[in-house]
Amino acid sequence: MVNGRAGRRQILCFYTGAPNHLAVSQQLVTVRDPCVLPLQVGFEDVIAEPVSTHSFDKVWICSHALFEISKYVIYKFLTLFLAIPLAFAAGILFATLSCLHIWIIMPFVKTCLMVLPSVQTIWKSITDVVIAPLCTSVGRSFSSVSLQLSHD
Repeated sequence: MVNGRAGRRQILCFYTGAPNHLAVSQQLVTVRDPCVLPLQVGFEDVIAEPVSTHSFDKVWICSHALFEISKYVIYKFLTLFLAIPLAFAAGILFATLSCLHIWIIMPFVKTCLMVLPSVQTIWKSITDVVIAPLCTSVGRSFSSVSLQLSHD
């Protein structure tokens, strides 16, 4: 028992930083979209009739009702069968990417950064000895070339 609260942990909200005394599982069920990411897609956003051409009012009402019902039912049906496998696949993907980043990519980058000063010294020497004189010679050769254009 901590501070008179048995079985409860103080959790700071990731988005606001405010204390949250709900259990983690309750928080996941009640706050499913704290950033309000998905856009609200309404019937008028998908099917819109210009002012000059309107269908019958009953057709509009029935199509609106059918749109809302089918959106609700199909969403529930798809989430019933796809949510758990896709969440599992996303978890595997993010775990793999995290592991690769932590154990392979960052050590490789740190190793490269440690080796770069010596590579920079070698590269500067090669550039000064080989590439700079070559470029200077080619530049001097081409500087004496002159073009004369004539229109016949």
